[in-house]
Amino acid sequence: MTTRSSTAFLRYGASTRPSSSNLPASSRYVAPLGLHCSSWVPHYQNSVFLSRRPLVTPSLVKRGIHHHKITPVSKVCSDAKTALDLSGLKAGDTVAVGKKIFHNVSETLLNALASSGPDNLTIASLTAGIDSYGLGRLFESGKVKRMIGSYVGENKNFERMFFTGELELELVPQGTISARLRAAGSGMPAIFTPAGAGTMYANGGIPLKYGNDGSVVLVSEPRPTQMFDGKEYVMEYALQPEVSLVKAYKADTRGNLIFRGTSRNSNPDCAVAGKVVLAEAETIVEAGELDPDEVHLSGVYVDHLILATDNEKRIERLRISSAGNVEETSGPRVKIAKRAAKEFKDGMYVNLGIGIPTMTSNYIPEGVHIELQGENGLMGLGPYPDPSIGEMGDCDFTNASKETITAIKGASSFSSSESFSMIRGGHIDLTILGGMECSSSGDLASFFIPGKLLKGMGGAMDLVSSPSVVIVTMEHTARNGSPKILEKCTLPLTGKGVVDRIITDMCVFDCDKKGLRNGGLTLVELASGITVDDVRAATACSFDVADGEIPLMED
Repeated sequence: MTTRSSTAFLRYGASTRPSSSNLPASSRYVAPLGLHCSSWVPHYQNSVFLSRRPLVTPSLVKRGIHHHKITPVSKVCSDAKTALDLSGLKAGDTVAVGKKIFHNVSETLLNALASSGPDNLTIASLTAGIDSYGLGRLFESGKVKRMIGSYVGENKNFERMFFTGELELELVPQGTISARLRAAGSGMPAIFTPAGAGTMYANGGIPLKYGNDGSVVLVSEPRPTQMFDGKEYVMEYALQPEVSLVKAYKADTRGNLIFRGTSRNSNPDCAVAGKVVLAEAETIVEAGELDPDEVHLSGVYVDHLILATDNEKRIERLRISSAGNVEETSGPRVKIAKRAAKEFKDGMYVNLGIGIPTMTSNYIPEGVHIELQGENGLMGLGPYPDPSIGEMGDCDFTNASKETITAIKGASSFSSSESFSMIRGGHIDLTILGGMECSSSGDLASFFIPGKLLKGMGGAMDLVSSPSVVIVTMEHTARNGSPKILEKCTLPLTGKGVVDRIITDMCVFDCDKKGLRNGGLTLVELASGITVDDVRAATACSFDVADGEIPLMED
C-alpha cells in the first residue's frame, strides 16, 4: 500500500487530515519532534517522523492540523552587524549586492560592511554606484579587491581607483550577470548566451587591472564558445557568492520579500544565488500578514533579515514634466532623437538606451502607441512625473538612465533576469542605443576606451545580440571632428555585425549586416542642408547611396 508522509499536512498548511477509516491499520498518531503545538499529526508507515511518542487512539486525537497555532521562527536580527556576523563572511569571499539604480541598494548592510567588514572582497553587482554612498562607500573603504559588474560610469572615484591599480574590474554584460546568478540558484553549473560573442569580451584581452603607472598588468582570459544553429554563443559559469545582500520594500518575519517598482531589479537574482542571504526591508510585518500571492521572493532564500535604518534612497536624476509637455529644444541630439522616433510602429515593444535613445520617447508620432521596456525592470514606462496633476518623483520608479518616470496603465515590473530573458528571447521588437563607433559591417563599440574612459557595456551586449531590430543613434563625428563611422572599429566591440541602421545628425545609413547586398552601408536619408559629399568627408568608410532622390530626415 502506498503511504504518505505527514509532512504534507504541515508544509502545505492542510487544516484537516484523512479520516481514521482511511488510514493504514499500522498508523498511529504521534506529535512529531520539534512541533510545539497542541495538534497531532498522523504517523504513517515509512514517515520521516521516526520518533516513538506514546501512542493514542484516533478517538483521542484532535481533528486536523491547526497551522495557525504553529509559531514560525523569526529571521529578524537586531542590527546589520549581527546579521553580518551570523553570515560567516570572511576575507576573500564574494558578495553579491542586489541593485542597478543607486537608491535600490542595501544601505544599512553596506554601511556596516564598510565600517567593520573583512578585506579582500569580490563584489558582484550590476553597477558600481556613486561616490561616497552605498557601494561607493564600500569601495572607498579599501575592502574590495575586485568588482564583477556591467556599468561603472557614474562612479568617478571607482574609475580613478581602477586606472591607478587600486582594484580590479571584471566587466560582464548585465543580462549575463543576472543569468549567472540565476543559474547558481537553480543548480545549473553554466549557461550559454549570445551576448559578447565575437568581441574582446569572449576572445579575451579586456584589462582587468592596471598598474599605478597606467600600464595593463592583468587581462581577461578567453571564454569558451559553442555554435548552435549557426550562431555563436558564449559559455558562462554560474556565479554563486558566499553572501548576498538584498533590499526589499516590505518583508515578513519569515523573510518573504516584496519589492516595489523598478527596485526589484537584480535583488531576487542575488538572493537565489547566495549561500547565505542577508535582506533588509523598509517595513517588516509579522508572518501571515502578507498575502502569499503578493510575495515576490520566498523566505526560503533569506537567512537573516534586518530593518533598514539607513534609508536615504537618493534620487539621482529628478525629472519632471509640466502638464505633460516636452520643452522644445534644438541641437544635433534633438535632431537625432526626433528622426529616431519615426522608427516606432504601432504596437511595438521597445527598449531605449541611455542618452539620445531615451530622448526619442519625447517625440513618439501621433497615433502611434508603443510600450517601452526599461531593462532595470519595468514594461510600460510612462512620461516624467507631472507635479501639476499630483505626480511626484519616486525613487522606486526610474528608467535605465536613472531618471524618475511614471508607469502607464497596464505596466508590469519584474527582475533583471526576466528583463533580459525578454530581450534575448526576441520579445522586444526594437532596440535603440548609443555608440562611440560603428563600422561599415554593422559592428558597434560603445562601452570602453582603454586607459581613458570606463563606462561598461551595461545591457548593450545583451540587447544587440538579441533578435530585435538594432538602431544606433549618435553624432556623426567626435568633438574633435574625427569620424565615428569607420571601416573597422578601433575600440573594443559591444557587438559584431549587429547594427541594422545608424541615425546621426547628418544622415541615416542602413547596414547590410547579414551581407544580403554584399555588405556595407547605404545612405538612405540626409539632414537638411547636408550633401552626400559632406557625409563622405565626415565618414571614414565607403558607402552606397540609395537610388533616386534622397529624402530628408526631417520630412
